[in-house]
Amino acid sequence: MAAMLRKLKKFLSFRSTSKADPNRAQATAEPDDNVGSSALRRARSSASTSSFTSRLSRSFSLLPSKKICAICLRTLRSGHGEAIFTAECSHTYHFNCITENIVHGNLRCPICRAEWKEIPFQAPSNVPDLRHNNFGRAGVSPYNGSPVDVYASGARHDPLPSNPPHLEPDIFSDDEALPTITAAPDSSCNSRAITLKAFPEYEAVSTSDFVSKFAVLVRITAPPLHNDAQCLNRAPVDLVLVLDLSGSMSSKLSLLKRAVHFIIQNLGPSDRLSLVTFSSTAKRILPLRRMSDSGREDAINAVNRLYCCGGTNIVEGLKKGIRVLEERRERNPVASITLLSDGKDTYSLSSKNQCNSEHNLDSSNPSQKLDYVKLLLASICCSNAASRDESQQPIIPVHTFGFGSQHDSTTMHAIADASSGTFSFIESIDILQDAFARCIGGLLSVVAQDVRITIKSVSPGVNIGSIPSGRYKSEIIDQGQQGVVDIENLYADEEKDFLIYLSIPVSSNVEGEQGSKPLSLLDLCCSHKSCVSMETVQVEGERVHILRPSFLSPMDKIVCLEVDRQKNRLLVAEAIANAQAMAELRDLDGAQAVLAEQRSALSTSASAQAGDALCNWLEAELREIQERMTSVQLYEQTGRAYALSGLSSHSWQRATTRGQTVIISGHGGNSNTNTTTSYETPSMVSMVSKSQVINLAHGAQSRRLNKSSSLSQTC
Repeated sequence: MAAMLRKLKKFLSFRSTSKADPNRAQATAEPDDNVGSSALRRARSSASTSSFTSRLSRSFSLLPSKKICAICLRTLRSGHGEAIFTAECSHTYHFNCITENIVHGNLRCPICRAEWKEIPFQAPSNVPDLRHNNFGRAGVSPYNGSPVDVYASGARHDPLPSNPPHLEPDIFSDDEALPTITAAPDSSCNSRAITLKAFPEYEAVSTSDFVSKFAVLVRITAPPLHNDAQCLNRAPVDLVLVLDLSGSMSSKLSLLKRAVHFIIQNLGPSDRLSLVTFSSTAKRILPLRRMSDSGREDAINAVNRLYCCGGTNIVEGLKKGIRVLEERRERNPVASITLLSDGKDTYSLSSKNQCNSEHNLDSSNPSQKLDYVKLLLASICCSNAASRDESQQPIIPVHTFGFGSQHDSTTMHAIADASSGTFSFIESIDILQDAFARCIGGLLSVVAQDVRITIKSVSPGVNIGSIPSGRYKSEIIDQGQQGVVDIENLYADEEKDFLIYLSIPVSSNVEGEQGSKPLSLLDLCCSHKSCVSMETVQVEGERVHILRPSFLSPMDKIVCLEVDRQKNRLLVAEAIANAQAMAELRDLDGAQAVLAEQRSALSTSASAQAGDALCNWLEAELREIQERMTSVQLYEQTGRAYALSGLSSHSWQRATTRGQTVIISGHGGNSNTNTTTSYETPSMVSMVSKSQVINLAHGAQSRRLNKSSSLSQTC
């Protein structure tokens, strides 16, 4: 402190030619009455001290164009590789200078002597300096000890914690033990199994016709969840929330906390939750805990302590979330990661590109963007880099949520697509809780795992040509005699539709033979692991037949609407992918033409003419994407994210949140918002309805509080 005062006095001496100080002039004036010399000296001393503080504060205020740090007396200018700290009293210092001052216990402003309630924190010595992103030196969260960045100016800093910061273990093997099952599951809980059904494109094919691409629709349907609370026929979940807490999330933080609270309250006592946050670096703030009463309380407390500052390091957040699941000692049957971000990664670029990160993340530089996406995809499951064997873990699904117009939708979609997750576009933060509800409504209703559909040809000349299965893995073996489709998990009541394209040979029926013999095409079967007994279950499907008459009747020429509507779905998804690729090349006219052509073709299809609800929804989707591709600016802001979220939904046949889309409450309520009707399961609809009821109650409470506040101000 003495050294600091010497520097300040030296500085004031350079300004001795400044304006005269009226306080000092008044203090040194001779008094009118007769007082003792000692009293006069005390008065002068008191006035001098007050004058010193006044001159000090006034001296800094006279330097608007060249501020200096009152501790080191060097210039305070951004962009010189030094972070700047602005205190709550509005005085500014170099971050390094003020943190060194704080270490010695001085919690007052060196200039105005105001006592601070919010103070900066210095990073530990083992945290690298991240100043290349112009966010200043890394600080330590007062709640969890994680390194975070401090804003260059005006940052809000939370008060000191009552307890020392928690340090992360080297290995995340501190997950809470799973509950012990004391009784065997009730077999009646799994009375309904998976069902398989097939729909041939036509009921008959002429004996003289050779069909090279005959479609058969195979539909798999999962059983429902039971209403009996004691009959738990779903798989418990290990869920990791990876949350972006960079500075840009500050305005969204309250709604983010509320949405995470909703997840916590809807997880069961057998489900486990872990929280990972990232800004410039990443930190696990909650180990994998069961959502019992105590676990929920700890999770809610951790969420309530969240605050935002710093840059965006998506790769580190994702890696840490993966580690939580890879290094756990015990495993629930279902594991998933939910990743949320509203920006682009500003840290995880190659060293040669770090100086211009924003340019490197621009979609106009595809080679650099591809390198970054590869870096992210490699982090999804590091232990799977080598060839897979039974001891290795499957890739963990990452469900990604992109907020607003500034998030990196290309990267978020790539992460979800590569990990069997879905990508949702949250255009407005107000619908975040509903988007979470839709996602966990599915995750909390998994009734079958490791699902595999096997399709076998049963007649000579009937060969499987292709299986357009979206992002689900499919394979054709035995020279077209057999095909398989792998589906990892099925949600309760979930349906998946797959078109199987066959070649049908000319019939060998004798000319003139009476009647038409049926031709057997395929046998279907399915295997899956039961979430109740954890045993492998085999399900036999029906055999698929068609007729082979010599002449086709008018009824034989009517296409199956179930097959036609699925053809439309695949064609629409293909059109969206082609239009999106054109838009990336700034060919918006070409993209608009592709979408318009598909809308026209869709309207003339048999299922659309019959008023099919799916076709109506597909037409509305194409129209919405067209509107979001009318200009390059609009496409960059919302069009890309909207299209990619739609592709994610179609690829996995699962519901995603797109733009302002919400689900109408299933209790008969009306809404003027857009609705999504495709791929949603009853569990998703129920969970979103619950979320909307909570949001309505919260909105009503907020309105009451605002009204009460207004009335009190009026009074």
